[in-house]
Amino acid sequence: MSERQPYSFVVLRYVHDVVTGEFVNVGLILHAPAYGVLNWRTRKTIGRIKSIFPDLDRDAFVSAMNSVERGMKIAAKDVQREALFQQKSIVSTYARSVVPDDESSLQWSAVSSGLTNDPEKTFERLYERFVGRYDVNIKAKKSDEDVWRPVRNLLAERNLDISLEKKVVSGKTDSIEFKHAWKNGSWHAYEPLSLDLADAEGIKDKVRRWRGHLAAVADDAKEPLKLRFLVGAPENPQLIPAYRNALAILRGSPFQPEIFEETQVSELVDEIEDEFREHRLSL
Repeated sequence: MSERQPYSFVVLRYVHDVVTGEFVNVGLILHAPAYGVLNWRTRKTIGRIKSIFPDLDRDAFVSAMNSVERGMKIAAKDVQREALFQQKSIVSTYARSVVPDDESSLQWSAVSSGLTNDPEKTFERLYERFVGRYDVNIKAKKSDEDVWRPVRNLLAERNLDISLEKKVVSGKTDSIEFKHAWKNGSWHAYEPLSLDLADAEGIKDKVRRWRGHLAAVADDAKEPLKLRFLVGAPENPQLIPAYRNALAILRGSPFQPEIFEETQVSELVDEIEDEFREHRLSL
């Protein structure tokens, strides 16, 4: 279809304080009825919003975005059905079916419209203009593998031919696979853990999940386990207090894990080397 056809769109706003009216755009819906198109997208990250509203309830916001996504999938099916019967609902009808007009933290902008011969391209342009334009490209975070790499390199430099293998520890309701383990009477496991995440809640959530996994297997573990975590810190200095709190959470986990920060790689490898050479002597 080369002739330009009408479209309309609305922007979804997160209003942090309904009294002051301060908001951030967090989504967009575009409807092009001649094409049978209803396009939508919502934010998947909260970094920019958290920097503007530090007291943002992360879990509540993510839950709200997921609810909008589910509602829009249903609305998109309605558009397809209406196209078969040549019905022409307007974009605000679909928007309000997902997020009604009320005094909640999610609110719609006024309807805007235009003409297009390419709804997909128009949608991308509008989303970038209204939602994505002030986002910054965030530097790639350290992965767990990035945290482990210096250990692997240092073991090689010291010519330690220790063979680290996978070890699965199982409980009644859960199991954990440690990728770097070896047996010396009891099992020794080393787990890299990057906490170089986007926000404080993400950091604490990751160690809470680990603590929960360990608790789920600890009571029914068949063999003793000596566990050490090598933890990577966030690059954002504002997240260091959350990082320190996360280390305290991790230290209180079952198996009484020993915690090494990434600046202590040499100390961790020293321990591995001492234990490995003592094991060889005992053989």
